[in-house]
Amino acid sequence: MTQGPQFNYVTANRFYVEIDSEIAASFSECAGLGITLQVQPLVEGGVNDQQRFLLDAPKFSNVTLKRGVTDSLDFWNWLQKILDNETNQRRNVSILLFSQAGETMQCWTLIGAVPIGWKADALQARSEAVALEELTLAYEGLKIEGNNSGSGFAQQSQGRDTSSGYFAGKS
Repeated sequence: MTQGPQFNYVTANRFYVEIDSEIAASFSECAGLGITLQVQPLVEGGVNDQQRFLLDAPKFSNVTLKRGVTDSLDFWNWLQKILDNETNQRRNVSILLFSQAGETMQCWTLIGAVPIGWKADALQARSEAVALEELTLAYEGLKIEGNNSGSGFAQQSQGRDTSSGYFAGKS
């Protein structure tokens, strides 16, 4: 009896964020990962039963990360450097999704990411909920890797040029 492909599904509740190959934080929510390709219809004379199209450049949606407020000011300091007009603040930011066994199952790397927004939730003295901070990132490219070897997140860092913020010629 032939069996179909085996898929290892993961829960979406255990992930960390790595900036320039170092774990920077654990977040409770990540939203906005996505790419959209726009198409330009092309009319070809005499071809009435088909449509041709050209692909435009991809558009990467902004990613929003949320976490509980901590005593770390790393993300605010990164944004402050941009506010102070310091150049070369783009970073590779990897979002690492872990399985229940603690292995990296998927890694989304935002290439050339830069913070474009930061905000804190309303602070209420009577609330028992954790205060959250939110970081929004724009990025120039996206690389997605799975982990078939089960070796953890260290494998995901290979091939990254930390001086330029881009991946080397790794395919």
